[in-house]
Amino acid sequence: MYASGKYGSRGPALIPRMKTKHRIYYIALFSLVLLGLIATGMFQFWPHSIESSAEWTLEKGSVHDAPLIRLPVSSPIPERGDLSCRMHTCFDVYRCGYNPKNKIKVYIYPLQRFVDEFGVPISSTGLSREYNDLLSAISDSDFYTDDVTRACLFVPSIDVLNQNSLRVRDTAQALAMLPRWDKGMNHLLFNMLPGGPPDYNTALDVPRDRALLAGGGFSTWTYRQGYDVSIPVYSPLSTDVVLPERQPGPRRYFILSSQTAIHREYRAELERLKEENGDALLLLDKCSNLSQGAASARKRCYKGQVYDYPQILQESSFCVVLRGARLGQAALSDVLQAGCVPVILADSYILPFSEVLDWKRASVVIPEEKLSEMYTILKSIPHRQVEEMQRQAYWFWEAYFSSMKAIGLTTLQIINDRIYPYAARTYEQWNNPPVVKWSSVNSPLFLPLIPPRAPGFTAVVLTYDRVESLFRVITEISKVPSLAKLLVVWNNQNKSPPEESLWPKVGVPLKVVRTKENKLSNRFFPYDEIETEAVLAIDDDIIMLTSDELQFGYEVWREFPDRLVGYPGRLHLWDHEMGKWKYESEWTNEVSMVLTGAAFYHKYFNYLYTYKMPGDIKNWVDAHMNCEDIAMNFLVANITGKAPIKVTPRKKFKCPECTAIDGLSLDQTHMVERSECINKFASVFGTMPLKVVEHRADPVLYKDDFPEKLKSFPNIGSL
Repeated sequence: MYASGKYGSRGPALIPRMKTKHRIYYIALFSLVLLGLIATGMFQFWPHSIESSAEWTLEKGSVHDAPLIRLPVSSPIPERGDLSCRMHTCFDVYRCGYNPKNKIKVYIYPLQRFVDEFGVPISSTGLSREYNDLLSAISDSDFYTDDVTRACLFVPSIDVLNQNSLRVRDTAQALAMLPRWDKGMNHLLFNMLPGGPPDYNTALDVPRDRALLAGGGFSTWTYRQGYDVSIPVYSPLSTDVVLPERQPGPRRYFILSSQTAIHREYRAELERLKEENGDALLLLDKCSNLSQGAASARKRCYKGQVYDYPQILQESSFCVVLRGARLGQAALSDVLQAGCVPVILADSYILPFSEVLDWKRASVVIPEEKLSEMYTILKSIPHRQVEEMQRQAYWFWEAYFSSMKAIGLTTLQIINDRIYPYAARTYEQWNNPPVVKWSSVNSPLFLPLIPPRAPGFTAVVLTYDRVESLFRVITEISKVPSLAKLLVVWNNQNKSPPEESLWPKVGVPLKVVRTKENKLSNRFFPYDEIETEAVLAIDDDIIMLTSDELQFGYEVWREFPDRLVGYPGRLHLWDHEMGKWKYESEWTNEVSMVLTGAAFYHKYFNYLYTYKMPGDIKNWVDAHMNCEDIAMNFLVANITGKAPIKVTPRKKFKCPECTAIDGLSLDQTHMVERSECINKFASVFGTMPLKVVEHRADPVLYKDDFPEKLKSFPNIGSL
């Protein structure tokens, strides 16, 4: 009976040499009981039980075809784990060596089935579907190598994602038997559910020597900074439920709590907050009137009312994520997927991928002792900042949480950045969402050669009724050698343009286009008359630019045809007191925009501005009769990821003959409106695409003490 009891405690594995009916009976009985306990525990701590996978994509074989490895009782056991390990003490970087792609090579051990001396598997679930997906993603990535001699990092095929399903001692012995274990040097283990009752350790209890641990639920006590990687607890709901796209902004509820197994003291505090703030806070719990199962995991209740989960998370601006038995909670992933800003109350918790992700941009972390002040703290956050955090939260989920593939490859990239720091991803690359891409538009900008000088540029002059100033501008522009055509956009529907005989005589074609409405966006319309690649947008009052300045601006554009090239520069700044962006026109050392009152750009951007501008920006510009130049700067920076180029020292457009009535930019409300434009556009784009630079382009001999006749551009204007 001793033997059968011992076997039965191992679960329903294949046990060899069963000779008596009594043994079979007791083993089956104990196995059923144990399986029920395991299933209950797994359902409690993982939204769905980890499914056993019968696929192995590396070798395209079945798990059951993997060789069986018996662990002798006397097999060595690794040490518990060295808390002092760092990359320079417990990791052999020389294995990685130099390679042109600056990519570590990762080797995955062939799949094996480890059993004890009685044939009982070391894991009750075998290879979970999640771990199979993880290994498959690594094997399909640029990190993978099937040559063990080239490997820098080794990933065991032993699934330790969920400690609940493991026999700790036997799993440790299996790790020690790996042929290149070498006390865990350069080995990486993935674990999401560490510890077990009653203490629930925040790191995997399996002894692992010096192996790196990618763990979901580290605390500051168990996390080895710069060595381990804190990863999220994957939520199977990510693949089972597709949430509709929800734009950032105010939601039906201000705060929502949806976790079902939180401590009674925390729930009591949340109920008190609910009493104080009414419908602004929705406090959900599990549904007592529903049978347990996968369906009930997707429901939450409040006073008998049933809500779909995780869909209900999209109805709140902030979602509470409290510590449970473990620090790491799958609820964090669900909240991010819903675009709800997580409010994290889990003291000492190491947030997932916090080594590279700036969680201040996507979450609010509050000490557990200040739970009672949560509502007041969240109310102090400006609405615009909440919207930015909502966008960032969803992007974090999409980029780093949405699948086992995303989690695994992000982990490897973090380790890769440690080993090749000179090729590491920047803060911006980790934390800034990618720029908006329009798949239906093919950009003609990315050419191998500089555009030829011969075609020249088309000057597009926007005018209303300042005829005298317009004629002066046309006369000055006509002196520029590379001018190919003049296109005048007549924006006055109540007055006809001058007769043809009155226009200045110029040596290039001059075409007048009459618009149907007085809109600033008319200057950026892709007119058929524009046949050159280069466009010079210029206002009808810019009479101060010399022909040398204009020609030099065109030459600079030819070298950078994907940039805005202009003269006066402007800057956007973050106003910390007001909590929003500010437009700055004073003289500074930095530039992030150039005024399109006189600027060169590729005609392709006319098409994008007219037909592909995000949101309602174009209509907003036309309604306010302002900021079309800021909109174009946003558009070009967002598409190219590059800053504009300021040319020549000129900082202002000085028009001595213009009055306050004539000049829009002299209006007292102009600066306030321009700041409002920047904040509006940043909200629509979902990011701040403008790039800040500290340089400008001047002719080579501009300041040199040479005779004027030796300079290509002698007449460069002053400030």
